[in-house]
Amino acid sequence: MDASDPHIHVTAELGTETETRNLLSSTFGLVADRPRDVRTGCGRRVAFAMTAQQPEHVTCLPCREYAAAKHLKTAEQLLETAALQGLALDPTDLRRAADHHRTLALRYGSG
Repeated sequence: MDASDPHIHVTAELGTETETRNLLSSTFGLVADRPRDVRTGCGRRVAFAMTAQQPEHVTCLPCREYAAAKHLKTAEQLLETAALQGLALDPTDLRRAADHHRTLALRYGSG
């Protein structure tokens, strides 16, 4: 872990570990400790406190590029899923989720 790194990064999981933690907490009433350090989109290990989930707070350019690419890929996957016939899911919800990921990708790309 490089303590001299002044940048704010994005976690490689793009915040899903927080969502998982919240789900476990609400389901079982247990809360796991947050990790002290995490792997980032640029491949480094940094203190969890040196990461952000809001695109405007991320200052590491490789992390911003990583997050933009991941969100675009997720949007494409959601649109492909929405195009499939016979799903129990509402395609409108999938398109809405895809739009959300495209918006996040644009926000990460505009930094």
